[in-house]
Amino acid sequence: MKTSIALVLIVGLSLSAVVARAADREDAKALVKRAAAYVKYQGKEKAIAEISTPKGMFDKGELYVFAYDLQGVMLAHPKNPSLIGQNLINIPDTEGKLFRKEIVEKAKSEGSGWVDYVYLNPETNRQEHKSTYFQKVGDIILCCGVYKDYSHNGD
Repeated sequence: MKTSIALVLIVGLSLSAVVARAADREDAKALVKRAAAYVKYQGKEKAIAEISTPKGMFDKGELYVFAYDLQGVMLAHPKNPSLIGQNLINIPDTEGKLFRKEIVEKAKSEGSGWVDYVYLNPETNRQEHKSTYFQKVGDIILCCGVYKDYSHNGD
């Protein structure tokens, strides 16, 4: 009986972790969609300013929108403004992946999608696996990623 209860708890916790992660991916995609609507209705300049605002409309802690131009130059980032204006297309992640180049190339060819890489999580200050949803809107690429290793338990 104790074994059955323990097994049910383990399976339940595992399933809730998977559901939470899936919800985070959907939250990231939804935040990009909101930012895309903002670009459409408020214009590129206002959108870039709002996306760059810490704790603004598109900064939800671990989930935040950032934007590149079609050459890989960072246009907006609420967590790390020092990146704005820099061409980052050839800067790899800690495992050597040119993830920004992949984002730009896929945005140009597919319009939207997901790219996986390793990045510094500003909420934990650790290098973590991240999956980023991107969407091309005119001549900018809006992005929002989910840190796969970060747990919200107890937050």
